[in-house]
Amino acid sequence: MAGTEPGSETVLTTERLVVRQWTVADQERAFDIYSRWEVAQWLGRTPRALAHPEEARQYIEHCRERSTGPRYGVWAVERRDTGVVAGAVLLLPVPDGDGEVEIGWHLHPDSWGRGIATEAARAVLAKGFADGLTEIRAILAPDNTRSAAVCRRLGMTSTGLTDRWYGRELAEFRIGLAQGGQA
Repeated sequence: MAGTEPGSETVLTTERLVVRQWTVADQERAFDIYSRWEVAQWLGRTPRALAHPEEARQYIEHCRERSTGPRYGVWAVERRDTGVVAGAVLLLPVPDGDGEVEIGWHLHPDSWGRGIATEAARAVLAKGFADGLTEIRAILAPDNTRSAAVCRRLGMTSTGLTDRWYGRELAEFRIGLAQGGQA
């Protein structure tokens, strides 16, 4: 199991998942996830699939650098039953924002439709609220119906389209403590 190597600090666990820091041992799986256009098309300001395995190592380093302190990060989501990394979940300040915080998830297609994104995101939302956040957003491509469905399952409210972040028009969802987010 990749998560047992040194440096694979656990952030939280759920019934089926371990949310933890990415490690070098995850490089092959990270490449398998992020080299797929069906995953990469939804990510970032300018979506791009990884083209070379070395880029996965750089991605892992970038995730570890963005995992600052106990509150924020881009973490691997590992299945407890198999030890396989299903994907990632993140909780980060929105780039170019005014203190807004976003949640996101990226899963390998072999983990779609199993409730893994919802389970990981629900746990990260609870962690964020327990750590003092009062509102968390999800920002996604308007045609990303799978992620929009996860947002609805999490109890997030659609606030419509915005071009405030990432230089393109995106759908915004929000949840706060008053909406049922749990501390």
